[in-house]
Amino acid sequence: MLTDLEMPLDARPEVLLPTGLEPDRQGSFTSTAFEADRYRRAARAISGQSLPAAVLDLDALEANARAMLQRAGHLPVRLCSKSIRCVEVLRRIQALSPRFKGLLCYSGREAAWLAAQGFDDLVVAYPTVDVADLDAVAAQLIHGKRIVLMVDDQAQLEAIAARGAALNVVFSLAIDLDCSTLHPSLYFGVRRSPINTPAAALDLARVIATRRSTLRLTGLMGYEGQIAGLQDAVPGQALKNHILRSLKQRSARELCKRRRTTVAALRAAGFPLEFVNGGGTGSLEITGTDPSVTELAAGSGLYAPGLFDHFHQFHHAPSLYFALQVTRKPTAGIVTCLGGGYIASGPAGVDRLPRPYLPDGMTLLKREGAGEVQTPVKLPPGIDIPIGAPLFFRHAKAGELAERFTNFLLLQGGKVVGRASTYRGDGQCFI
Repeated sequence: MLTDLEMPLDARPEVLLPTGLEPDRQGSFTSTAFEADRYRRAARAISGQSLPAAVLDLDALEANARAMLQRAGHLPVRLCSKSIRCVEVLRRIQALSPRFKGLLCYSGREAAWLAAQGFDDLVVAYPTVDVADLDAVAAQLIHGKRIVLMVDDQAQLEAIAARGAALNVVFSLAIDLDCSTLHPSLYFGVRRSPINTPAAALDLARVIATRRSTLRLTGLMGYEGQIAGLQDAVPGQALKNHILRSLKQRSARELCKRRRTTVAALRAAGFPLEFVNGGGTGSLEITGTDPSVTELAAGSGLYAPGLFDHFHQFHHAPSLYFALQVTRKPTAGIVTCLGGGYIASGPAGVDRLPRPYLPDGMTLLKREGAGEVQTPVKLPPGIDIPIGAPLFFRHAKAGELAERFTNFLLLQGGKVVGRASTYRGDGQCFI
C-alpha cells in the first residue's frame, strides 16, 4: 500500500489547498512546482490539527544536530536550553551522540527544574542573585546534581555566598569573560561581562577563593555574540557582508588571544578550570580552533530560525515553524490569518518579524506586520488560498516560539507522529 508521501499528488486525501500551485502535467520539478509540493505536503501533514500550531520536523532537527557536531570538530557541544525550551527535544538530541554533553541554561530555577527532570551537568549562562533561584539550585546540589552559576562581579559573589552559608552548600561558579572587541568608534559585541582582561578575571577568582566554604571556581565562559549571532551573507548587502566578515575575523583573532591568556593566567595562579566554554551556532568553526576551549555551546542551529538564514560558512534546514489558519479574504491577493504576532526579542526591526515560509512568495504587509490576533499576507500572483487552509511561518529566533505554544506537533516522514510539551506546556515560565 502506498504511503501518503508515495501517492501521486492528485490521488491523496483531499485537504484545503490553494489554486495556482500545482506541478506541471509532466510532473516536472520546476522551482515553482517544488515549492508547491512542499506546501501541499506540509498542509496535508497537519490536516485536522487545531491551528495555530507549532510544527517540529524531526528529520530536519536530527540532520541539523549532526551538522552541528561536524562543524564543531572534535569538541563536545553543550546544548543551549534557551534556544530549545522543550524537554523532549533536549533528550532526543542528547541521545544522538555522547558529544552532546551537558546543558547551558538561562535561569537558575530553569536549571534546577531540568535537574529534577533527570538532566545533569548544567551551567547557568546568566548571573543571578535572586534568592528563589539560588535556593532552587541549592536544593539540587544537595541531591548531588552538578549546577554551575555564572558570575562577573564581586557583588554577585556576596549574594551567592550568603545563601551558601545559610543553606550549608558550596556553589560552583564560572567566570563570564567579555568577548566583545573595541574598534575605532565601534563597540563590536554585546554588553555582558565587565571581565575583559586576564587581570580582571584573576581578581575575581581570588575573591572567590577567599570564600572556600561557600564558593568554588570551576569554569570560564565566553560568548562571542558578534560572531555567533550576526548574519554575514545577507542578499543585497554585499558591502555590509564584507565589512562584517572582516570585523569577525579581526575579533576572532583578538578573542582567541584574550581567552588563551586568561585561561593560562588562571591556571598558573592555581585555579584548575574544569571547563572553558565558548561559541554559539554561528561560530562553531571559529571557536573550535581555539586550543584553550574545551567545549562549545549551541542551540539555535537545531531549529534554524530566520536570523540564521544567511551565514556564509553554513546553512541549516528550518525544522521548527508554525501554521496559521486563513480566516479572512479582505481583498484580491490578500488573505488574513488568525494569530501570528510572535515578534522576536532584540533591536526592533523588520528582521524580528516572523518569516512567511510556505507557500513560497508570500509577504507581510509593511503597515501591519504580524499581529497578535490577525496577520494579513500578500499572496504571490496567481495563487488563491481558501479560507480554512494553513499558511506556514518561521520565527526569527529559536526557542522564543516555545513561549507561545504548549506543545510542538512532531513531524517525521511527512506525518504527525506525536506531540512534545514546551516549557509552557509543562507549566514553566522562568523569565
